[in-house]
Amino acid sequence: MKRILIDMDDVLADASGRFIEYCINRVGKTVTRELLQGSNWAEAVDIHADTVKTWVHEPGFFRGMQVMPDAQEVVKRLMDHYEVFIVSAAIEFPNSLKEKVDWLAEYFPFIDWRYIVLCGHKWMIEADYLIDDHEKNLNTFRGTPILFDAPHNQTLEGYQRVKTWREVERLLLPAPIEA
Repeated sequence: MKRILIDMDDVLADASGRFIEYCINRVGKTVTRELLQGSNWAEAVDIHADTVKTWVHEPGFFRGMQVMPDAQEVVKRLMDHYEVFIVSAAIEFPNSLKEKVDWLAEYFPFIDWRYIVLCGHKWMIEADYLIDDHEKNLNTFRGTPILFDAPHNQTLEGYQRVKTWREVERLLLPAPIEA
């Protein structure tokens, strides 16, 4: 059975939406996804980068993310055809470890804990496909990389890009048989 690795932040979980929520609630800035485009969106929305960096170290930041539209349904279907692992470079943010496990248990309870990999970097994990939003993970991957669209990767080229979980479904799953 072929294996798929799926990233969490800005792939399964709406990390960009969480940053927008924090910008609005913490500093009173009205922010759109368009403003988050580019590598230094903190500067684009006139928020000090150190302020933003503290948010990802606060308890509750990762646990409060929303699920990306259609992710639950499509991941469940992928599991019928592939060995699916959730892989997140979570070690960088120690609070995120338990929060990510708890988040997955709530929103993806059908994923067994043995298929969750929280690591420092994803380069050492072998699979056929990696669905991720960051080039640093895709460019070291030895299988087929799939770039999940996010505000910060709009200028990135050279990868198969998917904008939604429905596009993942069309790319990796057989078409449903019509009666």
